[in-house]
Amino acid sequence: MGKTPDILCIGSVLWDIIGRTDHAMQAGNDKPGRITRLPGGVALNIAMTLTRFDLHPALLSVVGDDAEGHALLASCRAMGLNCDTVLIDPDLPTDQYMAIEAQGGLLAALADAHSLEAAGARILAPLHDGRLANAAAPWSGVVALDGNLTEGLLEEIAQSPAFGAADLRIAPASPGKAARLRPLLGHPRATLYVNCEEAGLLTGTKPAGAMAAADALIHAGARRVLVTDGPGVAVAAQADQRMVAQPPAITARRITGAGDTFMAAHIAAELAGVTGQAALARAIAAAAAYVSSDQPT
Repeated sequence: MGKTPDILCIGSVLWDIIGRTDHAMQAGNDKPGRITRLPGGVALNIAMTLTRFDLHPALLSVVGDDAEGHALLASCRAMGLNCDTVLIDPDLPTDQYMAIEAQGGLLAALADAHSLEAAGARILAPLHDGRLANAAAPWSGVVALDGNLTEGLLEEIAQSPAFGAADLRIAPASPGKAARLRPLLGHPRATLYVNCEEAGLLTGTKPAGAMAAADALIHAGARRVLVTDGPGVAVAAQADQRMVAQPPAITARRITGAGDTFMAAHIAAELAGVTGQAALARAIAAAAAYVSSDQPT
């Protein structure tokens, strides 16, 4: 298996197909731009960022036993990612995500993560069969978990002894899937990474900004949250503590993966012993650098 992983990334591992243009766009427009295909998915985006901080993540996900799946795993291994715990299923196609971005903002996107949903709890087998952990010795490190999993599986994870000792770091994947995280909202070992819209969907509120969103999540039972609001302030909150940081002024060149980069950089900072305001600042700086660059990573 190579190096022992120091963090597990559970969720979507797929191909990102992203169309970007510097022109303004509306629905129905046909504009010149660039189309790229690169490894993506929330869990994989987090893992790729973690490797840039000299961490060694392992992926728990599924790909098809097809050309796309084998090419994706080859790309991941070339980046130093541990793919030994990725399920390869001959009956499922490799998942894909397609997005259109215009002038650094997201116009529209489709996430085809049906194979991940179909694989269900089978992707978690390494936590039970001894490859990573077992019932006698559950995983006690950090787990980055994304909301592309089904609500039923997320509810199972919330109650599972296999995750009872883990430091859970959770992202909703998209506003459309934010509600899936409700079973984990009050988990005593969970940290939620969300944007304002996702926070509102989780809490049934319409927060005016990151602080209001963080307050609503804590009031709803969340132990610890980090809330972003695009160019607005980011807030880290738990119990009676609130920390606020302002992102730098930048020109956005891309958006897909920004939240994943923020989350991964914050996790990496804390694993390196950096906490509080300094960890929040590092996460904001990493996300800003990502968004302001148009270079694929």
